[in-house]
Amino acid sequence: MSPASTGASTIVGAVASVPSSDSRTAPGGPGYRRMSLALFLAGVATFALLYSTQALLPLISGDFGVTAGEASWTVAAATGGLALFVLPMSALSERFGRRTVMTASLAVAVTIGLLVPFAPNLTALVVLRAVQGAALAGLPASATAYLAEEVRPKALITAIGLFVAGNSVGGMSGRVITGWVAQEWGWRVAVGVIGALAVACAVAFRLLLPAPRHFVAGSLKPRVLARTVRDHLADPLLRRLYAIGALFMTVFGGVYTVIGYRLTEAPFGLPQGVVGSIFLVYLVGTVSASTSGRLVGRLGRRGALYAAGGTTAAGLLLSLANSLPLVLLGLVLITGGFFAGHAVASSAVSRTATRGRAQAAALYQSAYYVGSSAGSTVGALAFHASGWSGTVGVGLLAVLGVVTITVLGSRAARLERRALAAAA
Repeated sequence: MSPASTGASTIVGAVASVPSSDSRTAPGGPGYRRMSLALFLAGVATFALLYSTQALLPLISGDFGVTAGEASWTVAAATGGLALFVLPMSALSERFGRRTVMTASLAVAVTIGLLVPFAPNLTALVVLRAVQGAALAGLPASATAYLAEEVRPKALITAIGLFVAGNSVGGMSGRVITGWVAQEWGWRVAVGVIGALAVACAVAFRLLLPAPRHFVAGSLKPRVLARTVRDHLADPLLRRLYAIGALFMTVFGGVYTVIGYRLTEAPFGLPQGVVGSIFLVYLVGTVSASTSGRLVGRLGRRGALYAAGGTTAAGLLLSLANSLPLVLLGLVLITGGFFAGHAVASSAVSRTATRGRAQAAALYQSAYYVGSSAGSTVGALAFHASGWSGTVGVGLLAVLGVVTITVLGSRAARLERRALAAAA
């Protein structure tokens, strides 16, 4: 186990030597740009739909006469649905193919997206969002498994980083668009516009994504799937990566669920359109995710995770100020740190798993979105109880968890090296 990671680098030596006859796609190779753009657009659609109500929570609270904690269920239900269904959907992708499952998932999700604006009450809205999240479960794990099969190992972190960058663009555009549209025409029209945007992305995705060349159908037998999942969960490295993904997303989910309430209240009192524009800081996530491969090259995976965690913590602390420029700078750091950490951890999962990649990725995504649901709910409750400082406290505890797990991974690496040296 490499000292430069949480253990995620253990497989580098096993995959770094790729024969020149490797037929998988490399940057600049045939179909690479189409593949990257297609999955980028899938990432845009996924995050735009998944978090389409997040910037609108104050308006939803006002429309239905509910608290911040109750309105936050429109976010938590979607991410919770995704977390619950990502593993079964990944099993379907092992049998029927990554592209088939991703296409079907997007088709159902965008259809639900066109129905969401007509929800008559909060309960109906939460149910629709839960179904939408379950449908989107076919995207994240299948996309990373598709890339692991179709892209050469050395290019994998960059390729997955581009997919994650699509997530950040989707999250940003969804929130910015909904903010300004909602200010003029209300939250229902705003989420309808996001549904239409997702339809366009889904159509382009299906037209652009190359047919898989290296997919080998697996089994849908419950016993085989259970054994694969058990093996992944028995791997201490994968367990650490799953926990890291969940903790990073706890920070992110909490901050961005509550930030709209903070900025519309005193001392800021910003209008909804301006609050939506705050999410332009997602562009920082686009850059940090797409350059995560270079960060790992310089610092190693362990160093990259420390850097991501430290950046996120610094952003949380800055956001405590009652100064809008400092709050914005804090959001920039939180966003950059989160997307870098997520890209590093998710790519490490895809490279670590040598079989059952969709299940390995699905377990990561499940943990990741459980973290999102927990962050959204706990962050909102903390805000209701203690204000913004309560939400920041939840985030700092999660970052401390990331650092602790990374330190434990480093310690395990040292012990393993000593054991190998003693045996030699």
